[in-house]
Amino acid sequence: MKTQTQPQLPEFPINSLPQAMNAVPPRLIEWKIPMKRRLESLGLLLSALAFVFTFNTASHAEAKRQLITQGIDQSRLVTLAGNTRPEATAANDRGRVPDDFAMSRMLLLLRRPPELEAAFAKRLKDLHDPASPNYYRWLTATQVGQMYGSAPQDVSTIETWLRSQGFTVDTVYDNGIVIAFSGTAGQVSEAFHTEIHQLDVQGEHHIANMSDPKIPEALAPAVVGVVSLNDFMPHPMLTAVKPQTVDLGSSPSPDYTTAGCGSDCYLVVPSDLSTIYNFPPHLTGRMGENRTVVLIEDTDVYSTSTHRYDADWQTFRKAFGLSSYPASFRQVHPGPGCLDPGINGADGEAILDVEWATAAAPAANMKLAACKDVLLFGGFLALQNILQEAPLPDAVSISYGEAETDIGATYNAYINSLYSYASAVGVSVYVAAGDSGAALNDDHQSYASYGINVNAFASTPNNVAVGGTDFEDTYLNQNSTYWNATNNTYYGSATSYIPEIPWNDSCAGALLALYHGYSSPLQFCNTGQYLYTAAGSGGPSACATGTPSTLGVVGGTCAGYPKPDFQSLSGVPNDGVRDLPDVSLFAANGVWGHYYVYCFSDPKHGGSPCTGLPSTWSGGGGTSFASPIWAGIQALLNQKIKSSSGNPNYNLYSIANTDGLYLNGDCNSDSLNGPRNTCNFNDVTQGDMDVPCRALNGVLHNCYLPSGETNGLLSTSNSSLLPAYGTTTGWDFATGIGTVNVQNLVTNWPPPPATCAPYVC
Repeated sequence: MKTQTQPQLPEFPINSLPQAMNAVPPRLIEWKIPMKRRLESLGLLLSALAFVFTFNTASHAEAKRQLITQGIDQSRLVTLAGNTRPEATAANDRGRVPDDFAMSRMLLLLRRPPELEAAFAKRLKDLHDPASPNYYRWLTATQVGQMYGSAPQDVSTIETWLRSQGFTVDTVYDNGIVIAFSGTAGQVSEAFHTEIHQLDVQGEHHIANMSDPKIPEALAPAVVGVVSLNDFMPHPMLTAVKPQTVDLGSSPSPDYTTAGCGSDCYLVVPSDLSTIYNFPPHLTGRMGENRTVVLIEDTDVYSTSTHRYDADWQTFRKAFGLSSYPASFRQVHPGPGCLDPGINGADGEAILDVEWATAAAPAANMKLAACKDVLLFGGFLALQNILQEAPLPDAVSISYGEAETDIGATYNAYINSLYSYASAVGVSVYVAAGDSGAALNDDHQSYASYGINVNAFASTPNNVAVGGTDFEDTYLNQNSTYWNATNNTYYGSATSYIPEIPWNDSCAGALLALYHGYSSPLQFCNTGQYLYTAAGSGGPSACATGTPSTLGVVGGTCAGYPKPDFQSLSGVPNDGVRDLPDVSLFAANGVWGHYYVYCFSDPKHGGSPCTGLPSTWSGGGGTSFASPIWAGIQALLNQKIKSSSGNPNYNLYSIANTDGLYLNGDCNSDSLNGPRNTCNFNDVTQGDMDVPCRALNGVLHNCYLPSGETNGLLSTSNSSLLPAYGTTTGWDFATGIGTVNVQNLVTNWPPPPATCAPYVC
């Protein structure tokens, strides 16, 4: 992986090369000269090229078109639509905050000229296109700003306007399209023509703008909007072990028996992960060595005066046989404006992210980057700052989320710009798709009422969205086929790959309904059992832009991200939008007797002492486990090719598309003898991630609810049952491409071009 301090090739016209060659005296480029002279000539040639490239980059920056062409008239305003939280209603309103209420570290997202936006999009594609001369030639943060940031004159005008309104300009980020500024609620009201009020939302206190902000018309061509004027924060994707699970009967207990599982359980530890997903033995002792994974959080991990912040991580590594690998764990609060968040109750999410990333890449360095939530998710501030530091990480993992409809058009645009920035500098972004099926707005509820919605943190085309699976052995009554009767030294007992189904705790799951003797999920859900929305998430992006007409429900002017070029694979719908997830991994929380073990010893926030057998430790599931594991896998991929990979989706879909075994069904997870040992992916083809639903204020949204029934099923139609969503051969909304055979994927991961010398890439 190359850092920002190393020289990289900027974008340049190919016809500049002959000009640079002509700038070098002909005698210096003759082949029949001594070796020393040739080396000197090469140095001069590179210097000449560097001059041409630098000149070209500077010219590119100077040539940027200004979008602000008029004087600022404060009486002529434009509304920045789609930037009010759905909770900002009269019913929740508790009055205006004082004018001197501090509002720190707000972000203003700027707009590139359309031609520059198109050029940046092309550059992102070229970075991942083997046919392009820019393949694998990652940019630096400074180059992104110089080449693709807003015109310096526009930035200067906006800074001047912010200061004229009384704000402090904190940071103009190197990418050239984000400005951090601070002020008071009174200044926000005066400048953006929206009041900041106190809200009471189901007993929780919040502050938020009560209407969409407005800005002077002259600034509008260069401004997307204020990213956030509220303190609503995303929720972590950790899902606790379900107390209600299937009865495993008299099956042997090779791992542990726990109260949380109701009967015998087959828990997943790092050794099992390695066995099931075929982690590469040829990297043993070097699993991710000299690579870095960053876990993005808004909390520190548990520590006291006598308990180091890395103590649980060290205990986890020791118990599961990972201590012999060279690795480090650092907790950082990076860059400007990043305040130490302390421990805020989400530390269970933070420690599991670190532990399971290290389970996938035990020799890789782990870095937890966290900032305090203010008017922006602290994790995004941490990521924004991390991308400006050197050395850059190989991959980041984010296990938080909110629905596209809730956060507003500007926040959605900011997330996409942040991830595209990461892709441009070579950093891979993995994000948990969610834990509520296709109903992201109904997370941790008994039923869905807001219809189909996806995680805004995972739905951009510049990240890998990670879905969730469960193991099918209990449903098939084949536990003993896939689990040993005794554990190994490090508590592992899985014997091989295990057939998989989508993770789904709900009565709407067809397999769970059949297992319990019901002819249909609809019948099962109306018994009142398993009324949960807990399931691996997926679905179409539908409200990345625009404004819903019913708050929290896709509709109105909502539109999803356009279908990215890489998302072309058998099974991907021809719907014109970005679809989730891209890949999946085991993420269940015990409904079929399987869940993850992790060391989380914070007693204040639900942790357990990490002493004795790991059966007494914390356990759980959710795509928040799957995402950091995939980020760890990315460290292995980068280790193999000795380079960063940027947006991995280009390679993930390309490999699946050229894998004849995957495409002809030989990689079916449910095959008689399992997927072929040469498959890169395991295609999950049984089960679904559907969840129960009810009407919202008397109106059905993506809910099939026959007359006389209390509970319906989430469906793409209200009039007939079209479950949201089932599996199929190839890609599907329930599991994406599927899960992974890690060794095969590492073997087949494409390297940088042979001409990609260190000083270039």
